[in-house]
Amino acid sequence: MTNTATLAVDCRCTLGEGIVWSERLRSLLWTDIEKSTLWMYRPHDRLTRQWSLPDRLGSFVLCESGRLLLGLAKSLAFAELDAASGSHLPVLPILPIEPEVARTRINDGRIDRAGNFVFGTMNEDHQPANGSFYQYSSRAGLRRLDLGGIAIPNSICFSVDGRTMYFCDSPTGVIRQCQYDAESAGVANVRTFTRYAEGCGLPDGSIVDSEGYLWNAVWGAGVVRRFDPDGKRVAEISVPSRNLTCPAFGGDALDHLFITSSRQEMSEQDLAAAPASGGLFAVRGLARGLPDVFFGD
Repeated sequence: MTNTATLAVDCRCTLGEGIVWSERLRSLLWTDIEKSTLWMYRPHDRLTRQWSLPDRLGSFVLCESGRLLLGLAKSLAFAELDAASGSHLPVLPILPIEPEVARTRINDGRIDRAGNFVFGTMNEDHQPANGSFYQYSSRAGLRRLDLGGIAIPNSICFSVDGRTMYFCDSPTGVIRQCQYDAESAGVANVRTFTRYAEGCGLPDGSIVDSEGYLWNAVWGAGVVRRFDPDGKRVAEISVPSRNLTCPAFGGDALDHLFITSSRQEMSEQDLAAAPASGGLFAVRGLARGLPDVFFGD
């Protein structure tokens, strides 16, 4: 099955990422990492807003209080959209992340089924692979997951029951899975979920739908792929942008799949051929998502 996504917001992000659906706001929120910008789009009336941030925002999650927990380049912080003044979003720092490592920053992240923020750090030079995966909670603080070093962490998402974590190191072309215990931040039985052949793009962000199938945004191929729980590809969505970054289900019925994209690694000729690159794209009716758990702040 192949479907085509269409442009929802012509935002032309340098590096759109980290998209999340807020039921409270009836809106999508996502980040343009390289422009240190948070975007919002309300589908029912097409309202679009954006706020500048004091640092690059890799990923973020929604909090019980209504705040956002931000994974800025080198720190975690809280932010309140309701307190935003004009186009600037004030933040409240929580703690630094890897201050002793000069060239790493927070990249992909997602809430687990128990309400913890799980995120990865990447080496901006891509080598050595000295990034890490972490779990952060108000109860236990920051804990490193025993998943070894990583160059570019992506595809962080969780099975419906929360006991399986999916993740990847994008340059390897392999999405992996492992047993995951949210209470202890323990991981075990790391194994391959699916592997992309050379020339088929690289895995970026992923999300799990209500049936337990994984949707992956593919960097370099202009498609989103759906996999069953055994790692078999069962569907593909074509998107008019080459470098796709992150999918999320949104809309009041969680039946729209939204996809962020990037304008990086594209020539002037590439951008002329695909001018909406960096935009937010959408396709409806292929599956339903699961509501995110809130971070317990």
